[in-house]
Amino acid sequence: MLVKIVDQIPSDEMHKAAWELYEGAFKDLRALAVQRHLMYRSEFDEVMRDQRVDKYLCLDDGGRLCGLSTFTNDLKAMPLIAPEYFERRWPDLYRQNKIWYVGFTAVGKDARDTRAFAELVEAMHRTASDMDGMIAIDYCRYNDDQRNFGRVVRLMLRRLSSGALRAECMDQQSFWIYEFPTAA
Repeated sequence: MLVKIVDQIPSDEMHKAAWELYEGAFKDLRALAVQRHLMYRSEFDEVMRDQRVDKYLCLDDGGRLCGLSTFTNDLKAMPLIAPEYFERRWPDLYRQNKIWYVGFTAVGKDARDTRAFAELVEAMHRTASDMDGMIAIDYCRYNDDQRNFGRVVRLMLRRLSSGALRAECMDQQSFWIYEFPTAA
């Protein structure tokens, strides 16, 4: 496997493969998470064209796309996050562009038994750690509770950083519903 870092998807064919991989990896979240976690195709296309956002392409030995991540230290390029939050919490790192944000990491269903996910995490870790930076990411409750993403990524990053890792949940959001059953 090989991870290539590009600022734009190199071809229409690769762009189509990237969308299909993204859509396939996350479509189940439409029914599992209250807040929308999938970009519409137009939003996806915009992110793929945005040169402020690096695309980490994980290619199998045949050159086929099997994993994809978006990663940036230009927090204004990421929709739905508040750069001001990061600026307030970590002003020096924010000013130095040392806070990296993972927009998503998608691995194709046929590559989930491979090292694709680990390769992408390792590549992003190298980028941020080489710049003495930090990485931020969000997971919906389903992915954190059922798939243990927060714990899995924390263990991976702890191993990659030889134990020199602090991790914290930055924020959480609750969605409530109030139901009014009919009177008996």
